[in-house]
Amino acid sequence: MKKTTILLAVLAVFACKQSPKNEEKKPQMTMEEKMDQHAFPEALSKVFDAHGGLKLWKKQRTLSFVLPNPNLPETHTIDLWSRKDRVDTDTFSMGFDGKQVWLLDPQEAYKGDAAFYHNLMFYFQAMPFVLADDGIVYTAAENLEFEGKSYPGIQIGYKTGVGASSKDEYYIHFDPETHQMAWLGYTVTYGTGEPSDNFRWIHYKEWQKVNGVLLPKTITWYNYEGRTLLDAKSSVVFENVMLSEDAKPESLYAKPEGAEFIPLSKS
Repeated sequence: MKKTTILLAVLAVFACKQSPKNEEKKPQMTMEEKMDQHAFPEALSKVFDAHGGLKLWKKQRTLSFVLPNPNLPETHTIDLWSRKDRVDTDTFSMGFDGKQVWLLDPQEAYKGDAAFYHNLMFYFQAMPFVLADDGIVYTAAENLEFEGKSYPGIQIGYKTGVGASSKDEYYIHFDPETHQMAWLGYTVTYGTGEPSDNFRWIHYKEWQKVNGVLLPKTITWYNYEGRTLLDAKSSVVFENVMLSEDAKPESLYAKPEGAEFIPLSKS
């Protein structure tokens, strides 16, 4: 997004310098006008609008939330413009400084993959707005059926080389009456480099309004057989969710003393 904005600004300045004196200078497009020109499917645009709208979301700079795990709560902080992030617990911390993932774990308590996990919950929590990122390909999807209700959907794919797992695929399904997001289907290809047809399903049912934006309060994974949804499996609650138009200090996302960089796995 930053590179695109800078390029547009340079082109605008160059055009002004080359235009004849008797030509009227064209005003530079605002961020809102640029977003209006972005080719989202109409159904997805309605979903964004039902959650507060992309214009309002794009004004936000910092997102934070707490996962109240009984034994070790996690505080997640994300710079929405740069996608730098940080996860803090009483035992360990991890983050992304814009180039590399780092892990601070003096007690060697963390047993997962920090390169995979550092922004995982952000993507689940920032739905549906992360589906407006660059490099996404949208395709119509068949409806998803659950408890006698039919949910229209959109298939989400990524252009090659976008993100750490460009072969990941998603389905977003929404309520046909309110256009609020209702279901997310997703594959996990991180570290394998191979596409997958095994879609996991999350029910987005409880929402909370934060700074005018509708974000998830609770999400629930479901057991499934293909596209047939069975029973609820496990849930994640997002507490103390905050959105701000102010940026956190850059030092917050930098690798702390004693931390180690973790190599990213490209798939």
